[in-house]
Amino acid sequence: MSYNLLKGKKGIIFGALNEMSIAWKVAELAVEEGAEIVLTNTPVSIRMGTIDELAKKCNAEVIPADATNPKDLDELFTKSMEVLGGRVDFVLHSIGMSPNVRKGHSYDDLNYEYLKKTLDVSATSFHKVLQSAKKLDAINEWGSVVALSYAAAQRTMYEYNDMADAKAMLESIARSFGYIYGREKRVRVNTISQSPTVTTAGSGVKGFDSLIDFSERMSPLGNADAQECANFCITLFSDLTKKVTMQNLFHDGGFSSMGMSYRAMSQYNKSFKTCDDCE
Repeated sequence: MSYNLLKGKKGIIFGALNEMSIAWKVAELAVEEGAEIVLTNTPVSIRMGTIDELAKKCNAEVIPADATNPKDLDELFTKSMEVLGGRVDFVLHSIGMSPNVRKGHSYDDLNYEYLKKTLDVSATSFHKVLQSAKKLDAINEWGSVVALSYAAAQRTMYEYNDMADAKAMLESIARSFGYIYGREKRVRVNTISQSPTVTTAGSGVKGFDSLIDFSERMSPLGNADAQECANFCITLFSDLTKKVTMQNLFHDGGFSSMGMSYRAMSQYNKSFKTCDDCE
């Protein structure tokens, strides 16, 4: 059911790769709610994924851009305004990647060149997106920019590795840039700390299935899935949240407020019945 929450609005969606992507779900729902959109990803991701199918479904143009390259971003915003017939109203940053995770480097044995790449792709790119948009005055007053984060920015999560540092930096950028963008242009900037979600990127984290199960047991409402995250994104793009900015908003079924749940404790106690020598 559509509520026309984004009727007449225009936006740019970063990071849709395939149907598993949160960005894919956001794009579909944004159009369903009345928006016109442009889709973007790196050229290699466009070749690897199925974004052309999404573009056809959403009647959207795909504009290749490397979010770590300021020149690409300037061209993206300029061309998007041409395609959409004016400034945009919302932007989704759904980008993250860690070479250290992909290569199996533990956090106490990082490759620092890989770390630079992790931070550039997963966090600094957010600053570059915001800086390019502000420089080109590409976002309308009361526009909304949202980036996807995770609770590892505040808590240590087993094997989340240097992506945790990137998420912490991402959230800091939202606060620092959000103040400037809000003060000068009335543009709001927020991050969503989403439940661990089955995506192509997330599945690369060691023990991800166990992490999802643990979060499910800990969260009183259970994990939020990709479609539910899309729903939340749409509310932040809409005029219903015009005064929400510089926030990291937890969308995790209550996980972030939990210490120990009954379900998690029950599973923990069961482990001792099958492991006499565990320490």
